[in-house]
Amino acid sequence: MSVSLDHLEHKVEQVLAVCVSLRSENQALRAHVAGLEAEKAALARKIDVTRERLEALMARVPEE
Repeated sequence: MSVSLDHLEHKVEQVLAVCVSLRSENQALRAHVAGLEAEKAALARKIDVTRERLEALMARVPEE
């Protein structure tokens, strides 16, 4: 009986260790995703600004 309880205790400790590890990994991944989303938004703004500047330049070019 004691052996099976020791075995169960060891298994529970392993599961807890995996949970802690996964929670930490999940937190790191969420932070990484947030950073990528911010970078994506910044790049989208740059594209919009560039598009507007290009359209303004094209409007100034005389047609043939």
